[in-house]
Amino acid sequence: MRAFILCLLLPLLAACASVERLALPAPTPLENSALTRLADPPGIRVSHSEWDRFLSTYVSTDSSGVNRVAYGQVSAADRARLEAYLNTLQAVDPATLTRDQQLAYWINLYNAITVDLVLENYPVASIRDISEGPLSIGPWNRPVAVVSGQTLTLNDIEHRVIRPTFQEPRIHYALNCAAVGCPNLMDRAWQAGTLERDLAAAERAYVNDPRGVRFDDRGRLILSKIYIWFREDFGPNEQAVIAAISKAAEPELRARLQQARRVNAYKYDWALNDAAPGL
Repeated sequence: MRAFILCLLLPLLAACASVERLALPAPTPLENSALTRLADPPGIRVSHSEWDRFLSTYVSTDSSGVNRVAYGQVSAADRARLEAYLNTLQAVDPATLTRDQQLAYWINLYNAITVDLVLENYPVASIRDISEGPLSIGPWNRPVAVVSGQTLTLNDIEHRVIRPTFQEPRIHYALNCAAVGCPNLMDRAWQAGTLERDLAAAERAYVNDPRGVRFDDRGRLILSKIYIWFREDFGPNEQAVIAAISKAAEPELRARLQQARRVNAYKYDWALNDAAPGL
């Protein structure tokens, strides 16, 4: 009976994920093109040392491979340093940065703001509990930064700056929404010099983690919801997404993916990536 009920639920879960996809902003550039203008090399150096130090202090990997943040242990001094780092980033003119410098800049800004929002509202069970009102689920439309005179939300940074400017699907393995189901928040800052290597590593890590891709005990293919929320970034249709994922999969998983005809369900764990889960 349990298997029968699961069989009925899986198509409904996939349909629900499709509806969620429709609610997400389209990757449409902001009118302020100054935010996405790229500089010729060498660009300018932006220090991410404070963010680097914060991450190395408060991010650790649990036994299941999830990178968790010790939000409850962040000292007042380190919180102040994080705020100062965010102020420093907002004072940067992105047009003075090369492509890789700018992509690292935006990823770090997004992730640091996300952690700061959680700290502002901690303790919470999920980032989606940080809402703007009864019709809001999460803080993504809240004004959180001012860069080059432009007020930005997290949705602006992801969908109106990063996605249309860089057209790099692997940014979905780099941007972290403070959820267990999300690709890991790195325990160090993103840097222009290691950007390609770190994007490739983040992609491999998530594809080969059950949070990203797995087959259940009945052989059904279960993918993270990021592969339907942002499907156009990975491929024009479901089969193209499976093919893209398989390129980063380990041999055994790749072989199974190459035989998969469809995705049976999309899932995502919105529990906070807290080092003290359940608070």
